[in-house]
This record gives sequence, structure tokens and C-alpha cells, in this order.
Amino acid sequence: MNALLDSQVAIVTGGAQGIGLAIARSYVDAGAKVVVADLDGEAAVAAATELGEDVAIGVACDVVVADQVQGAIDAALARWGRFDIMVNNAGITRDATMRTMTEEQFDQVIAVHLKGCWNGTRLAAAHLREQKSGAIVNISSLSGKVGMVGQTNYSAAKAGIIGMTKAAAKEMAHHGVRVNAIQPGLIASAMTRAMPQKAWDQKMAEIPMQRAGEPEEIASVALFYASAMSSYMTGTVAEVTGGRFM
Repeated sequence: MNALLDSQVAIVTGGAQGIGLAIARSYVDAGAKVVVADLDGEAAVAAATELGEDVAIGVACDVVVADQVQGAIDAALARWGRFDIMVNNAGITRDATMRTMTEEQFDQVIAVHLKGCWNGTRLAAAHLREQKSGAIVNISSLSGKVGMVGQTNYSAAKAGIIGMTKAAAKEMAHHGVRVNAIQPGLIASAMTRAMPQKAWDQKMAEIPMQRAGEPEEIASVALFYASAMSSYMTGTVAEVTGGRFM
């Protein structure tokens, strides 16, 4: 175990699986206590139990509902008396071409990604500014840089997260709170492995490193952004993509 986050407390939304769980695990390994916040409350509790009941708790949290995001912050404060790091990772996809995408599909993705990230950023910032320290890590996507077919909703939301991150970073810098974003590329997960082989092959052809990334490779960058190793960085965007669309 390294001590990069010794005695600090983090909240990870969408933390019950995939990239979110990998981030939560890396934070625990670095000495932090973690609130696993997820729409699926049972999965959040199970993930926290796996991480260790002395270092993690699981809470149900719909990031679109501000009171539930505040509830996750309150849970951290009630359990450990402090809160230092917010990771806004929760997300969904509702892919469809513009011709077939419904308004509901557009609104759902914008709400979870963009409003959810805004809720997490503003509510975390309200607490962190009082203690004059803290880090907020927002998970965007390469789709927010280049735009992907069938993802007008997702690409718009993920691009919006970048603009929001930079604006929030400017607002919070003089309060000692840093706000940065990560843009993952193709990451091996249950969702991406379910892709049609043709789509997978096409994406692989775009990656100079010729492989998909692992959730742990996003988690290590999230650890860097949460820790004092990135103490002079705010408003930045890290592309973790194997060189895709550089």
C-alpha cells in the first residue's frame, strides 16, 4: 500500500463496477476511505464490502437528484468526519443515430452525465472550499473530443463535462480546490466486450498502441489527479487512449 491519499476520504459515483470500482480500489490501496455511490444501492454495498468494511461504505445515489449526491457527502462526513475527493464517474449510454434517437434518450444521457457531474462538482466544491483543499476528478470520454456516430447525446454531454471542468477549476482555484478531467478511450469492460466484432476491430485499428485499456489504467490517472502529485494542475484534461485520435 502506498500512502498517497493517507487519511483522506473520497466519493466515487458509479463506483460499484467498471472504471468507478477500479478507481475506488486504487484509492483504498493508497490509504483513503471511500464512499461507493451508485444508482444500484445493493451493488454499491457489495462493492464496499469487497473493498473492506473498515475502509468503504456503499450508498444508493442517483446523481441527477442533488439531494442524493448531498446524501453521499453527508454519509462520508458522518462515517469519517471529513471529505476530500470527489470523482464524478456515473454514466449511461443510449446510443442511436439522430434520425432514430428519442428526446427521452437525449435527455437521459445529458441528465446523468452533465447535470450529474454538475451536481457532484458544485456540491463537493461547496464543502471543499470551506476547508481550502480538495480535488474533483470528472470522467469525460474521447467521444467528447472527436464525436462518435450514434452518440450525439453522449458526445455532447462528455464535451460539456470538459467545459464545466475548466469553468469550475477557474472558480475554485483560489479556494485551494483543484478540478481536472480524464478522457478515457476504448477500455476493456463488460459493455465494450459486448460490441459487435466489426465495431471492435474498427476501434482497435484507430489505436496506435494496438490494444484496449484496462480500468486500472484510468484509475491510476484518477489517483494522480486526487493526490498531491498533481498539486499544480487544475483545469486540465488527461487523454488515456493508447494514442487514439491524438
